[in-house]
Amino acid sequence: MDKWQRIKYQPNTPLEKNRRVTACKEHIELSKNAAKEGMVLLKNQINTLPLKYGTKVALFGKASFDYVKGGGGSGDVTVEYIRNLYDGIKSLNDYLTIYEPLSDFYRDHVKNEYKTGKEPGLTTEPQLSDELLKQTRAFTDTAIVSISRFSGEAWDRKVSSEQKEIQAEPWVEKFAKQSNELFEDGDFTLSRNEATLIEKLKELFPKIIVVLNVGGVIDTKWFANESSIQSVLLSWQGGMEGGLAIAEILCGFGNPSGKLVDTFATELTDYPSTYNYFESKEYVDYTDDIFVGYRYFETVPMADKKVNYPFGFGLSYSTFEWKIIDSAQYNEKVEVKVEITNMGNYPGREVMQLYSIPPQGVLGKASKNLIAFKKTRLLKSGETQKITLEFNIEDLASYDDLGKVEKSCYIIEQGIYNFFLGTSVRDGKTIDFTYTAKSNQVVKKLQTLIKPNLLSKRLKSDGSFEKLKTETVDSQKISPESVQKASELDGYQPQSRFLKHYKQGELDNFIKLIDVYEGVNSLEEFINQLDSADLANLLGGQPNIGVANTFGFGNLQEYGVPNVMTADGPAGLRINRECGVTTTAWPCATLLACTWDEEILFKVGQAGAKEVKENNLGIWLTPAINIHRSPLCGRNFEYYSEDPLITGKMAAAMVKGIQSTGISSAVKHFALNNKETNRKNSDSRVSERAAREIYLKGFEITVKEADPWCIMSSYNIINGVRASENRELLEDILREEWGFKGVVTTDWWTHGEHSKEVAAGNDIKMGCGFPEMLLKAVDSGNLDINLIKKSAKRVLELILKID
Repeated sequence: MDKWQRIKYQPNTPLEKNRRVTACKEHIELSKNAAKEGMVLLKNQINTLPLKYGTKVALFGKASFDYVKGGGGSGDVTVEYIRNLYDGIKSLNDYLTIYEPLSDFYRDHVKNEYKTGKEPGLTTEPQLSDELLKQTRAFTDTAIVSISRFSGEAWDRKVSSEQKEIQAEPWVEKFAKQSNELFEDGDFTLSRNEATLIEKLKELFPKIIVVLNVGGVIDTKWFANESSIQSVLLSWQGGMEGGLAIAEILCGFGNPSGKLVDTFATELTDYPSTYNYFESKEYVDYTDDIFVGYRYFETVPMADKKVNYPFGFGLSYSTFEWKIIDSAQYNEKVEVKVEITNMGNYPGREVMQLYSIPPQGVLGKASKNLIAFKKTRLLKSGETQKITLEFNIEDLASYDDLGKVEKSCYIIEQGIYNFFLGTSVRDGKTIDFTYTAKSNQVVKKLQTLIKPNLLSKRLKSDGSFEKLKTETVDSQKISPESVQKASELDGYQPQSRFLKHYKQGELDNFIKLIDVYEGVNSLEEFINQLDSADLANLLGGQPNIGVANTFGFGNLQEYGVPNVMTADGPAGLRINRECGVTTTAWPCATLLACTWDEEILFKVGQAGAKEVKENNLGIWLTPAINIHRSPLCGRNFEYYSEDPLITGKMAAAMVKGIQSTGISSAVKHFALNNKETNRKNSDSRVSERAAREIYLKGFEITVKEADPWCIMSSYNIINGVRASENRELLEDILREEWGFKGVVTTDWWTHGEHSKEVAAGNDIKMGCGFPEMLLKAVDSGNLDINLIKKSAKRVLELILKID
């Protein structure tokens, strides 16, 4: 097929000969298997799981039918079907026997709830009659109870009953309202009806198995040390085949090998980000600094006592033994070679995790920092595999933002660096290998960028706070008038562009973009023929065509520039239901990260991108890689982890998979978009050190390892400057420091001014640009036309990469 033929002309014909790949059998199977790889077995006393053939079970909880495949907003996907847990078990050819009267009760309840307008995951937990409970107990001694949760874009989770309402954008208010009504104390904890159900089951059933169909961290104290609940499977939100994936894991058709990518603390208030998360609509103070997730719980005195399930934790039906074969430094790289043996009776996989244990020095550091990891292949019983974990010495460095050693530098401080190897941040041992820095070493000299002015303090490793200098900078003030003006432009659709009148044959004199692709003309020659209006037009979203619903890039038809459509989202290709096209719903991003398997992420990215391509779309708006700073963020299901290394590695693999098909990824949301409430006008106040070491690091890894063609800037403000208008972020860090060569697009309908965004290096304003405003800014001397040309060139370079 010729260059851009599918994008410009073809209907969504099969990508492969006589066979559509969109929602094909192979992709749905991959989705199911990926879900199985990322599910985490949290508890399994007396080997309750896997269940044996013929076991009689009772499925409790409305979630056995009210299954949540993924979160809401851009992460939603239109699918042909969703297989819930009941359907999944029934698909296993009577491997288990279900007590049907109980399931009939829940099925009818959920159907009725849906009829009243309740959304999946937001239905009520019904109360059971004593008679139905008695009959169910007479049938079986084994209860499988499912708990589900739903959250989404543009609203956050509630802290407690003291928080009277959830603030949400108008288009998702119904979800927030339903959640607010359903979970009296916030959805981190059990609802009162759920708690009542659990207590009744503990009284009646000797064997209780819990399935957690959730998108983020929730309360675990009700089962962590409760002996009457034997097994807990954290199944996350597993996509369209999640119910079957759960059923296969419960029955031993697969061995859980997922590991946590977040710390599960005892209470929501145990997280250092909770106390001020909702302090203000206007800002969030990142006072926890670099001590996010396990970096807090494994470092700050007594915080370790607050953890129920540590980072990296996950059980298996098998047991594994491992030993270090060798550990050594080779020039500037360290290698740790490990031998792992499956000592159990089930085929399984194990994840080896290597953490640095640095000296505190004068900068202060987290006690442990994930520095390398590797997952084994599927090992048969008794089988052994040798793996190598490696890292660069420079990965040990910390950023000095205050000049305690040397300002604006990555420093390896003097001292001895130890290393911890294990299967979680706690399950393992300190190895013999050490690295000694005899003096302070400057690894990289940078410049002070995106520094805070209003962050007054930050956490130290001993649990105390370090005071920071604050000042108000006039140039960083965002006026209420500009916010109001920007909000009035919210939701504007791209204007249809009309061609000028041309005589027959006149267009033949133009250099076409295909001429650049074929090497007939240079891109500079192509750009030089465009007038300022053409250039400005390239810097905004273009009208939807075909099945698209998130607008396009390009669209200069007289010059042969196609209108390349974008598409959501992180859990699969999202096409509106009215188009009549169903796609594959993949597991949520957090589940995928829990696989700790870059190969799976590559395969999912590649398969999803093929569906994008087959439907004549060119830019897939994924992956989303913001850090899980707090469990309260409503969009955490769309992001990977609390840790920047696992985030960056998973994202890089996904991007490589996507772009291997000739489709562009769009890595988002750059950066520090860790809260959905008032996301377009909330200021993330963060130290430069925390920004660089935690919140930007995943993006940095992705850029350097995967070369994404597009990055999406975020809605929020960062230390007083909008991310989309932040030249230090987009030019100085992203392009100059990291070497990013691609396009930066805004998130859809930011509150930034288009001319300021272009001046900052933000190439495209989506979903709608304002070319006339750009030209007016040029005429008034507020915007250099050469910056418009530079951004237009990057847009065209992106289009040239797309097949």
